[in-house]
Amino acid sequence: MSILHAIQERWDSLHQKERALADFLLQHPHEAVQMTITELAARSGSSPSTISRFCKTFHSHNFPDFKQRLATELVQMTSTSTRYQDIVAGNPLPEIVSAITANHLRSITDTTQVLDLGQLRLAIEALHNAARIDLYGSATSGIVAQDFYHKLIQIGKAAAAFSDPHLQLTSASSLTAGDVAIGISYSGETPETIHSLRCAAERGATTLSITRFGANTLAEQARIKLFTSSAEVGMRRGDMASRMATLHVIDVLFTGLVSEHFELYVPRLRQSYLTVEHYLTGKEERKSK
Repeated sequence: MSILHAIQERWDSLHQKERALADFLLQHPHEAVQMTITELAARSGSSPSTISRFCKTFHSHNFPDFKQRLATELVQMTSTSTRYQDIVAGNPLPEIVSAITANHLRSITDTTQVLDLGQLRLAIEALHNAARIDLYGSATSGIVAQDFYHKLIQIGKAAAAFSDPHLQLTSASSLTAGDVAIGISYSGETPETIHSLRCAAERGATTLSITRFGANTLAEQARIKLFTSSAEVGMRRGDMASRMATLHVIDVLFTGLVSEHFELYVPRLRQSYLTVEHYLTGKEERKSK
């Protein structure tokens, strides 16, 4: 994952001194790669020990390693736009097509870089073994929950998607240890989804969260945590890139589930497809008579 992007995503979870360092790095990355650790500590209001810990937090062995990675990233940034592009008044249609395509591609690429394969495997096995699967999500996340629900019923899984907060809690209260509850929220701070996932956990269900990368309340409630990455901010983008990032995780989960248990689920997928096709074809034939 991009170092600067990772710093942005995890800013809220950093300590005060680390936030000051993060702010300096985000605002002056080109200067930082030219500094010694002592110079950076003085300019950012931190300390060499804070910088060393900070570098390890972002998966670098030490400060020189961190600088090398950041410098490489900055070189790449000069040839490729890495900022999400916002909606602009009167933008020509070709530029709109290009901007939205770039936003979606970046959200998917960045999300792939933060996916934990160990957590993915746990999620796949939990879904396979689940007697029942609840999906909770509000607004845009509710649309994503519906998408996953449609996929799961095609392979014969007992699933349901809820966006209404009362129905979420009602369903969560009836779960058992053999069930799975999935909470979807990009921010990870949607109260209704948090309450529902907590209720499901209290009932003994396996809990799974899909949220933005970094510390958040929903992920804290979950036994299995999957993260998306999207630096999309602001109301004008309408959660487009973050929605695509979450759908990407859903598609990975579903494909992994079917692939791991191919002989079981593929015949069910085929039967679902043939049944729907037969019904629709029969309906058209009846109309023509």
